[in-house]
Amino acid sequence: MRFGLFYEHQVPRSEGFEIDEERLLADALDQIELADRLGYHYVWEVEHHFLEEYSHSSAPEVFLAAASQRTERIRLGHGIIQVPPAVNHPARVAERIATLDLVSGGRVELGTGEGSSQIELGGFGVDRDSKRAQWQEGLDAITRMFVEQPFAGYQGEFVSMPPRNVIPKPKQRPHPPLWVACSRRETIRLAARNGIGALSFSFVEPEEAKEWVDSYYELIASKECVPAGFAVNPNFAVVLPMMCHADEATAIERGIDGGHFFGFSLAYYYAFGEHRPGRSDIWAEFNRRRDELGFARRIVTADEAPLGVKLLQQGLGSLRGAIGTPAQIADLIERYEAAGVDQVIFVSQAGTNRHEHICESLELFAAEVMPPFVARAEEREAAKRERLAGACERALARRAPAREADTGYVVRPDGEPAPALWRAPSANGGTPAGARDGRSARELLERVGEAALGRLVRGRSDEQLHRLFDRGPGLPAIFRAVESALVAERAEGVAAEIQYELRGRDGPRHWVVAIKDGRAESRPGAATDPAVTMRASVPDFVRIVARQAFAPKLLLEGRLELEGDYLLAARLDEMFGGQPGT
Repeated sequence: MRFGLFYEHQVPRSEGFEIDEERLLADALDQIELADRLGYHYVWEVEHHFLEEYSHSSAPEVFLAAASQRTERIRLGHGIIQVPPAVNHPARVAERIATLDLVSGGRVELGTGEGSSQIELGGFGVDRDSKRAQWQEGLDAITRMFVEQPFAGYQGEFVSMPPRNVIPKPKQRPHPPLWVACSRRETIRLAARNGIGALSFSFVEPEEAKEWVDSYYELIASKECVPAGFAVNPNFAVVLPMMCHADEATAIERGIDGGHFFGFSLAYYYAFGEHRPGRSDIWAEFNRRRDELGFARRIVTADEAPLGVKLLQQGLGSLRGAIGTPAQIADLIERYEAAGVDQVIFVSQAGTNRHEHICESLELFAAEVMPPFVARAEEREAAKRERLAGACERALARRAPAREADTGYVVRPDGEPAPALWRAPSANGGTPAGARDGRSARELLERVGEAALGRLVRGRSDEQLHRLFDRGPGLPAIFRAVESALVAERAEGVAAEIQYELRGRDGPRHWVVAIKDGRAESRPGAATDPAVTMRASVPDFVRIVARQAFAPKLLLEGRLELEGDYLLAARLDEMFGGQPGT
């Protein structure tokens, strides 16, 4: 088991806790220098843009470069770099990572992702529907830039670059270990299929994590694993809030509000927030709405019980994590160790958590919790490497090798044979018309159908949608569209009935969608043994299907109710054609 620290650089607008960004960064560097002396293994620094109060970490490469000069052993993790080219051109990522790897003596871990918040995607003009494809193409180009001398060029759908010698090259060969940000099981499976580490931000309980870890390592060892880079990095990490103190009540007092604000502000930007740049006060909204959204302070009590990641209430659930005594935290870590988790990453700089309390917590954890886990870590890691050695070798054999550049490609002062192409964005901010010729005819037809439904639904009142869909062919047509939207590979292994209980204007409407063998069939009526039951009004259900409403927001507002298997419910949007999340 390895241990890391995670930084968002949170700056809440809390009265009486005014802190400037200069002080914030200085304190964080002090904490990392202390963590290095204490034997922590990793520091992870996120890249976010425009996410006021939640994350003021827009230039992680600069911060990590500063950290590299104040530390000697701790690994420096980008957790994560946003790879879509509009945010970070692949060549600039390769150059910055290689330089950081050199100045740090080879201590970089490269975490990547596609971005998810509308504030960031919209700010850089990243098309939401293609962001996964942009991540895959960008990561392929970046890793080739690390190993090809010179880089042989790239003519993809989103990345266009002629041959160039991308310099410098990283100290670690073939390149720093690769990771990807994951918040759902689908993206954890994606990480495994690409042979890269999974940075899980799903706040999953240890017993639940075991199923995810086992699935991850099964895929790593399978023929489905085709590495995105030129080395396999089989590692699974989880992220938790942490505040350690000998007295449980003190640990809660010092850390729980920060942990709650971390969870609240994350959901604010990704699920329910309606943000006014430079004007919204997220800390004030947190204090006003925390009880209704599941972050009630009163439900967290000092009772010496085993720690749970979530104390389920209504809404999101109250993040607890590793906030407690050394004995409580050690028990929690042992459960993650038993589940096969390789690294636990702690969020301590959150909300109004104080610098001196964070330092005391790091010292106490290192003295009383960390030693036995570190003592076992080398043996566990060696056994894992031996177990997976053959599978990793076979996986790398399936990866397309590094290429040789065209020796006749010549760049002259006045031009070159094939300069990079600039692609103007389309009217909706995505790729230009005709640029995605690789789409199947079926996918294009489905997109046209979805767009037509969106136009029909957009702007209509509840009363109008009731008239359109309550009676007659409306709902049957919607459920036929749901059937055809199922993506078979995303529903692999799923056999379940989903019960929809819809409130019509003059009575309930009951429908069932049965998923089995990669197919979906719908019918009116009641399910025999539903795995998930969803309750909503007919207008809200239609808006969800037409992608004119965001289900997590409706859930938090009480307009959508879920019962049953929450993990399956979280996968439904992806299974029925939605863009997989991070």
